[in-house]
Amino acid sequence: MRITIHRGIDQIGGCIAEICTEKSKVLIDLGHNLPQGDELVEDKMDNPATIEALCEGCDAIFYTHYHSDHVALFHHVPDTVPQYIGPLAKQVMAIQLNHLVHIPGEQEQRQADVARLKSFRTFEAAKPVLVGEDIRITPYFVSHSAADAYMFLIEADDRRVLHTGDFRGHGYLSKGLLPTLRKYIVPQGVDVLICEGTMLNREEKNIVHENDLKIKAVELMRRYKNVFVLCSSTDMDRLATFHAANKQMRCRPFVCDNYQKDLLNLFTETAGKKSPLYAFDHKVYGVERHNEKLYDWMLKEGFTMLVRTSDKYRRWVESLLPQLNPDETVLVYSMFRGYILPAHTAYNPKTKAFVERFPNFEYLHTSGHATTDTLAEVCRTVNPSTAIIPIHREKDSDFASLEIGDELRSRVTTTSQTVDGIEIVVK
Repeated sequence: MRITIHRGIDQIGGCIAEICTEKSKVLIDLGHNLPQGDELVEDKMDNPATIEALCEGCDAIFYTHYHSDHVALFHHVPDTVPQYIGPLAKQVMAIQLNHLVHIPGEQEQRQADVARLKSFRTFEAAKPVLVGEDIRITPYFVSHSAADAYMFLIEADDRRVLHTGDFRGHGYLSKGLLPTLRKYIVPQGVDVLICEGTMLNREEKNIVHENDLKIKAVELMRRYKNVFVLCSSTDMDRLATFHAANKQMRCRPFVCDNYQKDLLNLFTETAGKKSPLYAFDHKVYGVERHNEKLYDWMLKEGFTMLVRTSDKYRRWVESLLPQLNPDETVLVYSMFRGYILPAHTAYNPKTKAFVERFPNFEYLHTSGHATTDTLAEVCRTVNPSTAIIPIHREKDSDFASLEIGDELRSRVTTTSQTVDGIEIVVK
């Protein structure tokens, strides 16, 4: 078996991993480098020729979830290579791409992306998929800031590799993480653990559970009548947090544009059938078209409005704010703080300018990634016999700094080497 980390060993995002035998080959994720601020960074892999070469001899590509730093290069993949993703994740991507079709100058590419996405295959949690002649991949659900995210157990050549994807231990659905590992993964052992390490160098160490965020959101909504929320449009957990908090206000509408409402409807029709938390059916209204009755209701009773930083929302905010009492109005910022910190590499001046339009500001966020304690617990639980390969981490972060004991620390591998018959290649 050969494990190749094409990208991700020393950067967050843009992850690409390859696992192959003499007979078969599979890729895990095919992501674009993360943007810096409001600009895309150069990505040498973002071209058809490079991806075609990478996919030579590839039997399948499996995506852990739909975030662009894991899936965005999918449109360069040759038609002959099957691509797999979770069923809900595929539907989320379809809504996203159809929304982007309307962007001037991008229609042709986006239409091609929509058509390409239709050919994606889907998998079921805990149901193995046979790839090529001798690779078996079994997806297991994990909690992340993207709905329908998975880790993968890859079995081949009498070896077992666990690729965690992005995950966390403080989401609404995180309680199944360790039980899943103990029931399905640990009993037969793991040779190599490929594990994300996003939070290793992050300063935001005060990570709270998503439910605690909901409690704080209720407190804010009781203090402020008019609540604008800036959060990811596809983070089902975060959307559920603010929707559940708004329900406790009883009389206030929960408003958004039609794109966001399409996503909420999708979550309701899928995850909402399994848990009422994801049933976005309480006073949810689209405000794409002017509705005088809804508008009067918002001014009288207050509201919770999901916003984004687009020009459309800027115009809506500029027309609405003068009619609201500044002391009763707040923007709740529920995204990575680095986007609004000028000294940070992720700083986005457009986001900062949007935030500064509001009379009051509250930061209410928790990460979509595992804390250092959770990372350590996963490493200790899985206890791989051969290697721990950290990915999705900053270059100067040290996975060996985790509380995992000397034996596991000695197995942390960030350079090319052959260990116990497994060839590890780090590009």
